[in-house]
Amino acid sequence: MDFLAVTNELLKGFGQNCLLFGLTLLMSIPLGLIISMGSMTKILPIKAVVRTFVWIIRGTPLMLQLFVVFYLPSYAFNIHFDRFNAAVIAFVINYAAYFSEIYRGGIESIPKGQYEAGQVLGMSKTQIFFKIVLMQVVKRITAPMSNEIITLVKDTSLARVILLPEILYSSETILSQKALIWPLFYTGAFFLLFCGVLTLLFRFIEKKLDYYKI
Repeated sequence: MDFLAVTNELLKGFGQNCLLFGLTLLMSIPLGLIISMGSMTKILPIKAVVRTFVWIIRGTPLMLQLFVVFYLPSYAFNIHFDRFNAAVIAFVINYAAYFSEIYRGGIESIPKGQYEAGQVLGMSKTQIFFKIVLMQVVKRITAPMSNEIITLVKDTSLARVILLPEILYSSETILSQKALIWPLFYTGAFFLLFCGVLTLLFRFIEKKLDYYKI
């Protein structure tokens, strides 16, 4: 296997990582907000169920969740998920749970006095949220969200446990079949570059949000 063929194989694998990363973000960010609303509701049964769900997801390994999503429907209900679809479902559930706690912490950190001040000014609850609270919450959660998103980049490599041909799976296969170790270093370089770009992006966002002093 020549250099170009190996590189092409690694790029195909990294494409799987990028697609898994993008779909996870696209679905887990809004789902996390919905879950956070459930964990803050005054309806106690819903609150209890949601918080128990979040506790279970955050308290068990993502690798175990991948196995459960991929194998359980097949053995228990004769429902067969494609490996990639199973990975997306597991990642979305996992990261939505983590994002929900970040949202909850950000929303609950806003002093009640700001809500009361908005009411004194005659603003509705919707106006208070969008004009006073929202950007403060965004600023407060940017750092923890960026940490989770960068972690997600690296966590996509866990999909190899259900034999999804992502970049680390591809490099391990090349190592075992061709005894070539340099693809592992290429894999590290791909992840470093991706995380580096995201780090610069989030620094730019944080600087833009400095306008909203807390």
